[in-house]
Amino acid sequence: MPEIETRRRAKTAKRQGKSPSTLAGEYVREEMHHIREGKHGARSAKQAIAIGLSKARREGVDIPDKSAKKKKSPSRKSAAAPRAPRKSSSARKKSSLKALQREPRSAASHTALSRQARQAASKRTAAQRSAAARKAARTRKRAS
Repeated sequence: MPEIETRRRAKTAKRQGKSPSTLAGEYVREEMHHIREGKHGARSAKQAIAIGLSKARREGVDIPDKSAKKKKSPSRKSAAAPRAPRKSSSARKKSSLKALQREPRSAASHTALSRQARQAASKRTAAQRSAAARKAARTRKRAS
């Protein structure tokens, strides 16, 4: 469960009209802190980020799920009745935490995160990277 401080930060960002990815970033940041302080580990930086994003989704941050793109067509989807997400059992929660505690802490290192960021950027086209940089410059707070 996310810490109160993280929720407060995300709430403030939402009130300011920041994008959902910015709000999700707060939860990812918290996850990195948890790994660095030794609460648990992660196999890779990608997994550490995924845990943070998962927390954000559970908290109601409107970020799309990668697997949602691969789901059935709209006509098939409307035929199936929507199901409420099931609560995972305490045994499952405990075992998944134990598994994470066995993982290394290096996933949240600056080097690992830098490597992950470079890898993610390399998969994007030059135009996409340029557009992202332009948007960042547009939304950056101006120095007074």
